Amino acid sequence: MMLNSTSSTLSYFILGAYMHVGSLRYFYFMITALLYIVIVIANTSLIVVICMNRSLHEPMYLFLCSLFVNELYGSTGLFPFLLVQILSDVHTVSAPFCFLQIFCLYSYANIEFCTLAIMSYDRYLAICCPLQYNTHMTFNKAVIFIIMVWLYSFVKFLITLSLSIRLTLCGNIINSLYCRNYLVVKLACSDIKVNNIYGLFATVVSILVPLLPILFSYMKILKICFAGSKQTRQKAVSTCMPHLASLLNFSFGCFFEILQSRFDMSSLPSVLQVILSLYFVILQPLLNPIMYGMQMSKLRNTSKRLCCYKMFICHRL
Repeated sequence: MMLNSTSSTLSYFILGAYMHVGSLRYFYFMITALLYIVIVIANTSLIVVICMNRSLHEPMYLFLCSLFVNELYGSTGLFPFLLVQILSDVHTVSAPFCFLQIFCLYSYANIEFCTLAIMSYDRYLAICCPLQYNTHMTFNKAVIFIIMVWLYSFVKFLITLSLSIRLTLCGNIINSLYCRNYLVVKLACSDIKVNNIYGLFATVVSILVPLLPILFSYMKILKICFAGSKQTRQKAVSTCMPHLASLLNFSFGCFFEILQSRFDMSSLPSVLQVILSLYFVILQPLLNPIMYGMQMSKLRNTSKRLCCYKMFICHRL
């Protein structure tokens, strides 16, 4: 179905990647709903634990809290939409909601990467400069870092969105499970030179800005590990392991997302296409609270104490 109209009059897009699943739609709906419920409960629980316990009001846990809030933000931009689409016979999405989803998912990815970059710098200070840590990384500085990351991400993708909305579109079929900016731009029959230039610039900035502090931090940490004692190496490994696992998982997800958007993946099995398409918005919010909650003893022990206290109160009532 093709439309000869401008994006200002285009009322909806058709999502062409959904398969006809028949009665299995209810099974997929239950699995998707269960994943979303687990993500919401896990991330919300850790946010509450960090906010309620004063001993966790430190920069490292403040960055974790921002990370968990971002997981809720990104997954909410996708999961309710997926649940509606799974039960629908006609897979359409209104143009305003499509652009809103693009903004949510792209800003989510940028916030995630930048937050992980700041966390790597925080780990560098804690391991390589432990005596000066409280001077270099204060609570107020951590708050400023978080505000800058969220504002930077929102402004950058507001510009991306404004450039996409102005385009004249000659079609409304997006071959995807959800809205992607690159696929919307491909529908344009007007000049997209500005979009391509800004898109390339934004992509380079999105990768380099977080990547440089990550590389710098881990080069310094590795240097300290090789030159330090066994105890220093053990501390570095236990401190950095959740962060590295989260970083690698997110990097794989973004790589799969770029492959899906830029290249024809129709030769792959449909199930694998779905997994690759949803990887970075499902696995990251699902695994982050598990990795950090299980690995970081202070967070884990505080969660246990709060759970035991709640169970004691409920038993007394």
